[in-house]
Amino acid sequence: MIRVAIADDSAFMRKVLQDLFAAQPDFEVVGMASDGKEAVNMVIRQKPDLVTMDVNMPIMDGLKALEVIMKECPTPVIMISSLTKKGADETIKALSLGAIDFICKAGGSISRIDAIADEILEKCRGAAKANVSIFNFKKNITEKKQEGNDLKRINIVDRSSYSSRVSSILGKRGKEPSADSGSAVTVSSAAYNSKSISDMIAKRSNPILEARRSTTPANPASSGTGGSTKLIALGTSTGGPRALQAVIPLLPANLPCGMVVVQHMPAGFTKSLAERLDSLSKVTVKEAEDNEIIKPGHVYIAPGNYHMTIKGTGSGRAISLNQDPPLASHRPAVDVLFDSVVQYGREVVSVILTGMGCDGAAGMKKIKKAGGYIIAESGDTCVVYGMPKAVVDSGIADEVLPVQQVAGAIVEAVKK
Repeated sequence: MIRVAIADDSAFMRKVLQDLFAAQPDFEVVGMASDGKEAVNMVIRQKPDLVTMDVNMPIMDGLKALEVIMKECPTPVIMISSLTKKGADETIKALSLGAIDFICKAGGSISRIDAIADEILEKCRGAAKANVSIFNFKKNITEKKQEGNDLKRINIVDRSSYSSRVSSILGKRGKEPSADSGSAVTVSSAAYNSKSISDMIAKRSNPILEARRSTTPANPASSGTGGSTKLIALGTSTGGPRALQAVIPLLPANLPCGMVVVQHMPAGFTKSLAERLDSLSKVTVKEAEDNEIIKPGHVYIAPGNYHMTIKGTGSGRAISLNQDPPLASHRPAVDVLFDSVVQYGREVVSVILTGMGCDGAAGMKKIKKAGGYIIAESGDTCVVYGMPKAVVDSGIADEVLPVQQVAGAIVEAVKK
């Protein structure tokens, strides 16, 4: 029996979800809350197997309540999300804070419960089995904490040369960054006028991040890391956004090849995921576009509701998007991507991270047979040890590693 708690400020929504769960023989509703503070107290008191959490609630919003729950009483949480830009950004943040998955309100309202009832039940059943004890919610080693309006805070090794590069970029805006005794440079958005800020947002440009990326050699293949003809293909599902946050930000700016990623996620959310990862990473992370040429030092995330395949050869490899029928209910599907890269044989470094089911396993077997290199996340760090387990159990993995070691393994595999 799955003991579920419902947190939503709408009495109607609480009733809709309560009726849905009550009609199932394997669910029991053990509590309902109308605000975030009440939700936190309910979870601590009832210790449910699962919580459904709305983002927008009074007193304490869903994001703050999620953060407190994960610190005080780690529990699988499914977020209730709206299909808006703001809703997508909040959802990606929730996933990075430890939410297992999310339910997108159909047509902007979950009142159309009949259209998404099966999805809700499937996700909730899967999330109830998720391993939330693996997270260190006290500190995320890959996330740079942003205080107030600070754009970026970066620890640097060579302060003098780095400061001069940053100063040359920012000096034109009327104020230079200052270096403190802690070997860091802090740039606050308060240093810019509103027009400068608007310009940066419009261009999705962060001057500190761009300065850091400008250190990438013009020809990464000659940087000594080798492997410029390699291609990294990665697949993940439940727990993936947080796992990706533990991998992609650790990749070096001079990564000599591109990476393509399939994360099971509906349309409207993959762009926010890419933007968040881009803000944390040395490599450039973006939502993939049709016919886009794959570049070194770039990570391309398949857009929701589109399969992603790779075509072309050498430096002319390009992304191709399509809306062919879903594969095992997934679009994008990991196996579709993996099948398309089998043609590159030994040049492929294939990675599988946390997720329910076995999407990617069949494609990885073909990649292995063609001479590609296989990296799988170990069960010790998976939120759901499903997709990686299918690969490990098949005996094809070259390395089985905790998620914190995957980025380093990718870099070394690219050199081979």
